Amino acid sequence: MTPGRAFLNTEEIRSFNGRSDLWGLWLVIHCWGVIALALALFALWPNVLTFVLAVMLIGSRQLGLAILMHEAAHVALFKTRKFNELAGEWLCGRPILADMFEYRRYHLQHHQHTQTENDPDLKLSRAFPTTKASLRRKLVRDISGQTGFRQRSQQIMLAFKLAGEADDHMTRQDLAQAFSGPVLGRAIIANLVIFAVMWAVGAWWWWFAFWALPLLTWFQLVLRVRNIAEHGVVEYSDDPLRNVRTTKAGPVMRLFLAPYWVNYHLEHHLIMHVPCRHLPRLHQLMLDKGYGDKMRIGRNYWDVLRLAASKPA
Repeated sequence: MTPGRAFLNTEEIRSFNGRSDLWGLWLVIHCWGVIALALALFALWPNVLTFVLAVMLIGSRQLGLAILMHEAAHVALFKTRKFNELAGEWLCGRPILADMFEYRRYHLQHHQHTQTENDPDLKLSRAFPTTKASLRRKLVRDISGQTGFRQRSQQIMLAFKLAGEADDHMTRQDLAQAFSGPVLGRAIIANLVIFAVMWAVGAWWWWFAFWALPLLTWFQLVLRVRNIAEHGVVEYSDDPLRNVRTTKAGPVMRLFLAPYWVNYHLEHHLIMHVPCRHLPRLHQLMLDKGYGDKMRIGRNYWDVLRLAASKPA
């Protein structure tokens, strides 16, 4: 579960282990702060442009909440375990209808069996490369809300035990994979709080426009792009430098698509318990040790998408 031992010595690995309650608190505050700023932007200058910008920013931070929940699932968000579990569940997971504990159980299997037949995430990467038309259809379904509506419908059906585990239905594992969860009680409580706060500072319809809409559209789009970048069109092998990809990301991509160093996915797989803020330093150490030519590194997300859509029509 720590393939980085093949490339790094014990002291080097230990140097990345440091957790911090202050850093965890800052990341959670930053994520919710960006959401608040997006709402403030629309409130101050209400127009179509600021509305679309707010939806994009909030959708990207909903992915940010998923990433921080992922961090907490690895017990890396806070140094104090109690804070880690509490923030990971209530401040990160439940607001986006995700179940951190269900996700944790499934996700550790992914680390143990990356890009092998036992990898529960294999279905996300095996579809690639695909044709440009196929990828375009997937992205259109995401941004139009079709993917999100289908997933949330199945999530509700499973929550009320109306959907079985048949092949044409989403399973509990599928929900965890999509940052969702089959238990909605606590998620409803978290969203009622968000609804009340948004109504208090804005209007009754803000939750629908600035929480539900981003979650069904922009969040789904960036979630798919992130999934493609991490394991799409890489080797089906146990080589930790070739079966996962790190993708370079500039300020714009980090703002709208890859928050909180999520683009350093290869490094995360090398040492999965490393707090996300240390991943750029781990990346640089791997380059300094001469592994750069052996690592899967995407120049940018556009290049990765072109590679994912490289199958002839």
